[in-house]
Order: sequence, then C-alpha cells, then structure tokens
Amino acid sequence: MTFKTPTKTDLYGYAFLLFVFAIGIYTSNTNMNFFENIFVREDGSVEYATSFMLLCISLLQLYRFFKLNKYKGYLWKIGMIGFIVIFFFGAGEEISWGQRIFNIESSEYFIENNAQKEMNLHNMVVNGTKVNKLIFSQLLTLILIIYLIIIPVIYQKSGQLKNWMAKFAIPLPHWHQSLAFVVATITMFIIPSSKKWELYELAFGVIFFLIFLNPYNIRIYSKTE
Repeated sequence: MTFKTPTKTDLYGYAFLLFVFAIGIYTSNTNMNFFENIFVREDGSVEYATSFMLLCISLLQLYRFFKLNKYKGYLWKIGMIGFIVIFFFGAGEEISWGQRIFNIESSEYFIENNAQKEMNLHNMVVNGTKVNKLIFSQLLTLILIIYLIIIPVIYQKSGQLKNWMAKFAIPLPHWHQSLAFVVATITMFIIPSSKKWELYELAFGVIFFLIFLNPYNIRIYSKTE
C-alpha cells in the first residue's frame, strides 16, 4: 500500500480533533463538572457535531449516487444505498431523532425499555442488556479493527478484495486516517469519565467523513472504475 501524505482537509480535520481532545483531556482531569455537564453534555456541541458529521457522510454518498449511478452496476448501488441509510440512521440516533430539539415526549414503550427514556434504538434495553453495549460497542469495535487495520494491510495483496470493495463502493482508509483513529482510541484511557465516549463518537464522525471524502481507492467514485 502506497503511503500518501494527508490532504489539507485531512490536516484540518486532525487539527480540529486535536483541539477538541486537548480540551477534553484537560477539563476531565481538572474540572469534571465542566467536562460532563457542559463540554460533552446531552444536546451539547460535541453531540451535535457528531450528528452533523454523520449526516455529511450520508449526504456525500447521496450526491455521488445520483451523479454516478447510471455508470455503475447494481452491487455498487446497493453499497451506496447501504452507506446512505446507515450514516443517516447514525445521525438521527445521535440526537434521538430531534426529540429534545422539538420537545417530543417519549412514548410509554420507550420510557419502559430505553435506558435514557428516549426515542432511539441504541439505548434500548433487551433482557437487561443495553443494545448499545452489545451491538454498537462490541460488534462495532470488531468491525473497526477489521476495516481500519486488517483490510488496509491485505488490500494490495488481494486482487479479489480490491475488486470486491470497488464493486460495493467501500472506501479504503489511508494509513494516516487509520492511525488517527488508533490515537483517538488510546486517548480514551486518559480521560477519567464515563462520558468520554461522546468524544470518541465525534472522532468516528470526523475521521470517517475524511475517509469517505478522500479514500485511498478514490477511483470507486469515478465514472471509469
């Protein structure tokens, strides 16, 4: 795999995350009240920024879909529609589908079965286990390890994998994008708060936007690939 230097957009994204994480590390170790109740609070700037980044990915793929679908096969279209739906769903879930923005009351079902009594799926509790912990944490962690670390290592050695990713419009991260996520993961160990995962979700949103905007295999979003 050729090691390409980060673009200006990549650097802006990393600088933004560095700034936000620096504030998070400092305040979580010096003023926990500020960190938890202001900086990463529900309906705060970090949460909204995460939702915005996920929505941007969905809209980016939607734009590409309408621009290129007539040149592509049905597997490419399936992959693109999948990403559009997944990231739109993630953006909505992050802010409980605007429930608090529009002052919508939760139904009795969500009050009884949702850990935060909100209208979202990732905080649902099934048989005493939070869906967020089972699926959005454990399963997602495994997927991220495979996608960000394992696949880039074997990509150049496997023509079949390369073709498969192109057919389904799956972007391949650059080395620096994978590294940025690893650094964000390590940073979680030095933030002594259970609400630190709000920052991690923001890192996910920003880094994945950079991946989708400028992947290593950028030709999958061209007319000729």
